[in-house]
Amino acid sequence: MVSNSEYGQEIQRHYEECWRASAKSFRWHKGPVFELPETFSVLMFEPRASREMFTYATCGMSLPSDPQPLELHLFAPEESSRLVELLTAVAHYHRTGSFLKLGETVNFGRPWFPGSECSYGLISRPYLDGPQLEWFNIGKTRVRFLWLIPMTYSERQYKKEFGLEALEARFEAASFDYLDPNRPCVV
Repeated sequence: MVSNSEYGQEIQRHYEECWRASAKSFRWHKGPVFELPETFSVLMFEPRASREMFTYATCGMSLPSDPQPLELHLFAPEESSRLVELLTAVAHYHRTGSFLKLGETVNFGRPWFPGSECSYGLISRPYLDGPQLEWFNIGKTRVRFLWLIPMTYSERQYKKEFGLEALEARFEAASFDYLDPNRPCVV
């Protein structure tokens, strides 16, 4: 089995190869971060010609020994340390609360960006990147990489009532702007 350090390096390499960009690594230092793997970080990818947005991604949220290793990423219209904190909090919940998986929602505890109604996140397939990003083998460990989409309380309730596919169909029909913190609710 690979070490946690090697595991984190492979996760970062996978992101960098899929997104054809180098990452900057950040670690949040407040709160119970000592409960996260010591190799955990949040990677930030700056906008570029082929991807005109900031991308933040967990690196080492999962461990090779986890039953279903998972890493998450989200997109943003601007650089913000709030997103490093947000992904650190989500990773902490994943490690100490309940292992997260496709289709679940998480409560951010505050808006994604100030003034936004999006204070929840939906764990979805990485539709912008496809299976090339979604699945990656590190040794004998198969890691899944999913998209954390900021969403409103009403969208969360709609998903609870009608299911993930119904909500994603509403997102698609509305051509929602996943980069706009002030986007209208789709339900």
